Amino acid sequence: MSKFSYKFFENKNCEFYPCKNVDKINCLFCFCPLYNMDDCGGNYTRLKDNIKDCSKCTLPHSKGGYNYIINKINRR
Repeated sequence: MSKFSYKFFENKNCEFYPCKNVDKINCLFCFCPLYNMDDCGGNYTRLKDNIKDCSKCTLPHSKGGYNYIINKINRR
């Protein structure tokens, strides 16, 4: 087991797996903790009524996603 295994979790038994079209999905941040940030750094669009649509974003599921999110939260 890698000493960094806490940074990655893949739930292949999830009814929504795979939720994104990527090779390996990090399910640790299934719901992105940066959702409420306009400057989250992810690939999102705005729908009517200004609702944030993150369906095309893979940032929280990417290899460097854990470090990016933790650093972004710590800078708040």
